[in-house]
Amino acid sequence: MISTAGGVAATIVGVIAGGIVGRRSQNRQWLQESRTAAYEKFLRAFGTVEMELRHAFLEKRRPAVVWEPFNAALQSMCLVASREAATAAEQLCDIIEEFTILFHGRQPTDIEELRPIHSGLHEAHLKFVNAARRSLDTSQEHLARTLGGPSPWHGVESFYARGDGPGGE
Repeated sequence: MISTAGGVAATIVGVIAGGIVGRRSQNRQWLQESRTAAYEKFLRAFGTVEMELRHAFLEKRRPAVVWEPFNAALQSMCLVASREAATAAEQLCDIIEEFTILFHGRQPTDIEELRPIHSGLHEAHLKFVNAARRSLDTSQEHLARTLGGPSPWHGVESFYARGDGPGGE
């Protein structure tokens, strides 16, 4: 009788422990999938905003940014982002704001105004990508450069200087 009761108790403890471990595993899997989707959505929205601001600057026109997808992506990311990724996203947003301020009440034409902003965007984008990668898998290697995001500065200067932008007119 005692061995039967011990067997039943061990089975119950095993089932409870298995349920707890299984639930934790499911929660981790949900969080990783949610983070991946949120980071991807944010990077797409950031890319759209950054490209529109850069093109507007280089084409000497007012930007036509659609902010809703960017803000929605940022807000949904806040639900699942790691602290490091959220901080890096905030820094990216601060530099995007600096970029939009260039256009307040005027059309910027000096490419040297763009240089520190572009450099900041490049650095903040890389920082966010690395923070997001680490939050998804701590074994991810640190990237020294990314694919996508703000283009290399020499490409911006080349466009500006060859006559397509306001500097070549």
